[in-house]
Amino acid sequence: YPRRLGSSWGLGVLLKGTSVMDRQPRGSNRRPYGHRAGPLTSSPRLLDILALYQKTAKQGLYSHRFYSKVSAFHNGMYNELATALANPLVAFTLIKRLQSEWPNLVYSYEAEENLQALRVGYKQLESSLPKLEDLQGAAQGLMRLQDVYALQVEGLVRGHFQRVSNGNTVDIYKPPVSTPLSGDDCFLVGKVAYDVEDYYHSVQWLEEAVRLFRGMSWSPEHEGTLEDALDHLAFSHFKAGNISSALSLSLELLRRDPSNKRVLQNVEKYEKLLVARPSLSSGSVLKRPSSTYLRTRNAYERLCQTQGSQPKLYENPSLFCDYFTNGSPGLLLQPMKRELVSLQPYVVLFHDFVTAAEAQNIRDCALPGLRRSVVASGVNQTTVDYRISKSAWLKDSAHPTIIKVDQRITLLTGLNVQLPYGEHLQVVNYGIGGHYEPHFDHATSTSSPLYRLSSGNRMATFMIYLSSVEAGGSTAFIYANFSVPVVENSALFWWNLHRNGQGNGDTLHAGCPVLIGDKWVANKWVHEYGQEFQRRCSPDPEE
Repeated sequence: YPRRLGSSWGLGVLLKGTSVMDRQPRGSNRRPYGHRAGPLTSSPRLLDILALYQKTAKQGLYSHRFYSKVSAFHNGMYNELATALANPLVAFTLIKRLQSEWPNLVYSYEAEENLQALRVGYKQLESSLPKLEDLQGAAQGLMRLQDVYALQVEGLVRGHFQRVSNGNTVDIYKPPVSTPLSGDDCFLVGKVAYDVEDYYHSVQWLEEAVRLFRGMSWSPEHEGTLEDALDHLAFSHFKAGNISSALSLSLELLRRDPSNKRVLQNVEKYEKLLVARPSLSSGSVLKRPSSTYLRTRNAYERLCQTQGSQPKLYENPSLFCDYFTNGSPGLLLQPMKRELVSLQPYVVLFHDFVTAAEAQNIRDCALPGLRRSVVASGVNQTTVDYRISKSAWLKDSAHPTIIKVDQRITLLTGLNVQLPYGEHLQVVNYGIGGHYEPHFDHATSTSSPLYRLSSGNRMATFMIYLSSVEAGGSTAFIYANFSVPVVENSALFWWNLHRNGQGNGDTLHAGCPVLIGDKWVANKWVHEYGQEFQRRCSPDPEE
């Protein structure tokens, strides 16, 4: 069977300092990618080094080809940098170019004349470039977007975001800047899936890799070859139960490499299996990997795909929009625009809760302290597969804007948000592909670390949207069956607990993956204690 290539790491990263999202293996000490110095500025500098090498090298066929490809890519991308990097396909391509293709070229046998100067220039910038886990994470991010938004791999390879609806292929979003993927790009994504025995994804991506490799010649910057792709695809089909395809691909590989004894043994094994069990020749339907944590996957993905499906006013006359003061003198001259999104659970959207300048201040304060987000696990906190984001906690002393936000929340809700009755402001950056699968904000166990504040459970959530996104990133309430799109500078508020102190099961919610853009939110969680006169218990124990 084909050897495993690389290690199995986690989910994606963005490339700019204010757009960072990664996932690392438990126990890893590596620094988050967003805290490495200037990968985007490194890329044009590498291009200058390669151009200088081109001028002095006598034999530069491969480097000239690579220079032309990279130069064309950068000339198109750097004109609209922010727009380009909002596209996960562009982000993945650039990460791969910096992490894989550059070192493959620099250390290839084809780099002959002036080799030392080329390698010295690369070494000077190497520490600022993406690492292997960043590249593998970006590949995992593409596969997550593929699943949640039912995207067609064939479309992604062409640079399109498409899915099949009623038998027709439709564009769910048309980015202003995009890029097609190469056979080597597809091979790397398929290999990442293969390494974790995810043959559902490896088959789809490796099939595209084989198709594209067949129509291109090999270059030294490539991670894989047609033979590598055939090898991994054949074994993926075998593991997926499609023995006939595994045999056909192995025979093609054997024709290209007749001396490969391992592939010859595989061919013999597949032929025996088909003789013993002819039914295996018809293949099998690929099945997505199961998820330990996600028991509501179908509802979650359906709500994410709607990209904002809150009930409309004409459907429920009890829902409305108004100017809200909460009886507070501080809001009389400038009431807040309130949209009642849902009655059960009670969910309100406050439009224009913060200004653009205030949102920027909060993001800037949080950026240096961003770390991989954790969740409660028993009495501890840990990183998990189902929450991929970075977060930082800001005290009110971090910036005057934090104090203003706390005061504004109190005016709107009447709640005491100061420690220990309210937690520090948590700022979260989800980045491209970042998500948080269905969860409750309140503790569902008395052993939860949320009780360390000795102020009871999380009574309410106040979530502020600090940025906009082009597509994806909605907040989906699973059991209540609606989702709220990202509305820049607005805030979403809901009660996590009933008045009797019990958790409200209808508040099960999720942060859908960001398809295009860069999602920033700030969470303020308010606890039970200190609110005795702000939200009184009801005489009805069931309320």
